[in-house]
Amino acid sequence: MDWQSLRRVITDNDKEGRSRILIDGEAAKLIALEEAGLAEIWSADVDPDKLLDATDRLADADLRLEPDPGSVKVRWFTIAPEDKAKTAEELEAAAAFGFGAVGAAHCRVDTARHPSMHKTQSLDVIVLVKGAVDLLLDGSEAVGLKPGDVVIQRATNHGWVNRGEETALLVAVLIHAS
Repeated sequence: MDWQSLRRVITDNDKEGRSRILIDGEAAKLIALEEAGLAEIWSADVDPDKLLDATDRLADADLRLEPDPGSVKVRWFTIAPEDKAKTAEELEAAAAFGFGAVGAAHCRVDTARHPSMHKTQSLDVIVLVKGAVDLLLDGSEAVGLKPGDVVIQRATNHGWVNRGEETALLVAVLIHAS
């Protein structure tokens, strides 16, 4: 994945109330291991009085899976093709490391179905941009997704698996359910 090719353009208003570009550049934060990764685009309070706060809240913050209470977070993330040569123990160790790295070890409430399973207290709107992934849920068959598909993930235990050959690119908007 060429993370430098992903661009964020954030708008703002100047002192006269005229729209302008606040940020035009790379992700605020990035964590990547080979083809899998997560890149933060923007985070903001959902309070109307704070909507136009020009502070890039992600620049100085630790990278975290979940948005802060009362806020929305926007990010890109990728899912590399699952390595069929890895053992169940290796997949579990990789998932535990990844979730720990983004402060989300507590989100892994039931990983019986797959090590990628997790549950956050957020409403997530996820769009598959490139590649193919399967959405895993507790009690149903995997749902195969293709580019353009949109998932509304509502604080349920879920996981993502890429059984294809190409790294999948997704965009997520996460709204904390507080």
